[in-house]
Amino acid sequence: MTTAPRLTIGLPVYNGEKFIAESIEALLGQSYTDFELLISDNASTDSTGDISRGYEKQDSRVRYFRQPQNIGLAPNHNFVVERASGELFKWAAGDDLYARDLVERCVDALDKYPDVVLAHAWTAKVDPSGAVFKALEYPLNTADPRAPERFRSLLYTSGGDDDYGVMRTAVLRRTAMKESYHHADRTIIAELSLHGRFYQVPDWLYFRREHPGQSGGTSMRRRAAIMDPRRADPWRHPAVRLYGEYIYAYARAIRRAPLSAADRRECYRHLARWTVTHARPGTAGGEDPASVDNPDILIDSIVPGRS
Repeated sequence: MTTAPRLTIGLPVYNGEKFIAESIEALLGQSYTDFELLISDNASTDSTGDISRGYEKQDSRVRYFRQPQNIGLAPNHNFVVERASGELFKWAAGDDLYARDLVERCVDALDKYPDVVLAHAWTAKVDPSGAVFKALEYPLNTADPRAPERFRSLLYTSGGDDDYGVMRTAVLRRTAMKESYHHADRTIIAELSLHGRFYQVPDWLYFRREHPGQSGGTSMRRRAAIMDPRRADPWRHPAVRLYGEYIYAYARAIRRAPLSAADRRECYRHLARWTVTHARPGTAGGEDPASVDNPDILIDSIVPGRS
């Protein structure tokens, strides 16, 4: 009988031919090797599938899936979680880069601290060539032992890329998972924080690439439609619904989380104050946190495949 890998890395991708080989090389070259890599191709129209199938033939840890049509970013992310067999899980992006020791140090932290539900490292931003141009500070108080304080921090402060951390699969599956309303990427992390604290490896080991052609959008509806194409219908999904689901998701997360009665009441109080002062569209997310000047990050020496 085959033993399941301890970690599942899920890589949802759409038209990622330009960078996906670099990302896969960086993942397969991790010092931690007990993982499976699930690639879910969201009906790409470029050579993403051919590139991914090539790696599937080369490395038994790689499994490639192709969606028959574009199901949206959120369902594609959830697909790889549903297929995961590892007790730990990590989402990966097909255009980002990962230091050789990133996964190992995150897994070590989860092993050392049983109350930690998510471990990640500091983020640096890289340009299309992979050169670091900004190293970001981590401003969130997600390591606090108290759930209401972690939740408050995530409501009021932007920053971090915790959705790309290594998580406990069972905890992730107890959340609402990836959804497609306004700022749904923020609510899933807030819900995870109610289940346990996070750990940040104190080093820049995760490299978020910025490049033309990234999925995104300036309007609430455009972002939501990328997450799920059904959201593009303004009659079935008016802006007020996209916004209302966002607020409700926080309340639902508090109700579902394993909190004491006192902590639950405190979280609801934080949410009520935030809804009055900060919940308007355009006031959450936005600017990057503070950055570190002249970071000395030798990315070519720490990311597999760069040499």
